[in-house]
Amino acid sequence: MEKIILKLKAEPIWSLFFGLSLVILVLVTYRSLFAFIGGGENWDAEMFLWFLLVGFIAQTIDGALGMAYGVSSNSILLGIGIPPAVASAWVHFAQVFTSLASGISHLKLGNVQWSLAKRLMIPGVAGAIIGAYFLSSVDGNTIKPFIAIYLLFMGLLILKKIFKKKSKPFDSQGKSLPYLAGIGGFADAIGGGGWGPVVNSTLMGKGQQPRFAIGTGNFVEIFVSLASASTFLFFIKELNLAPILGLILGGVIAAPFAALFVKKINPKILLLMVGLLVIGLSIRTFYLAVA
Repeated sequence: MEKIILKLKAEPIWSLFFGLSLVILVLVTYRSLFAFIGGGENWDAEMFLWFLLVGFIAQTIDGALGMAYGVSSNSILLGIGIPPAVASAWVHFAQVFTSLASGISHLKLGNVQWSLAKRLMIPGVAGAIIGAYFLSSVDGNTIKPFIAIYLLFMGLLILKKIFKKKSKPFDSQGKSLPYLAGIGGFADAIGGGGWGPVVNSTLMGKGQQPRFAIGTGNFVEIFVSLASASTFLFFIKELNLAPILGLILGGVIAAPFAALFVKKINPKILLLMVGLLVIGLSIRTFYLAVA
């Protein structure tokens, strides 16, 4: 923690950014949780327990493989009849806290590269804000087939990395990284999940070590989720405490174990798992978009 404080003192602009993020986090926390206390809402204990389990499983997968929390949680909400914009809002309110737990866990275990995080953070936040606004007024399903095709390509590219003896070194100063983050933030907001499949998988496809791709991506996702959630505040009024709190608690409990898993597992095994998951998600996304 002392190293982080020293870095922030040396970079005042980032200190201001994190300070602003903290203020927004407090506002989102109040709006999504404490505003319900004494508000007369009927508490659904059964729904809370189900989403506690969903949050735990989803965050275990997301923290270990760098993706699928939003996609799996959002799919369940859509499956029980929640409108797309409302479902995405609920997931992002929960993901603010689960990604916070996951990102901090990865940071403590040394899975985060600060130089890479800085390249991704601002464009990712901007993309998330635009995506949340877009979803609130336009049906996001219209661009999902294109995202699915992209994910299929990235999944195959990741699997190809397993069998290559030498891979091209990862360029943390690549000019395409900010654009990648912007697209990832946008896709994440409109789909209730998508940052990990788009950004983390592409980083691995470009040669980044899985441990740092997942750790850094999940750390930046804190701010991407916060941007989406705070934007949804202006458009979505239908918030339900039981599923949101269940997703939050389940995800927070799972986050430290998943981060430790990433640090210990063989990179090639991790690449295989991520590649297969990305391909599976791409097929599923395309099928749901055209069905």
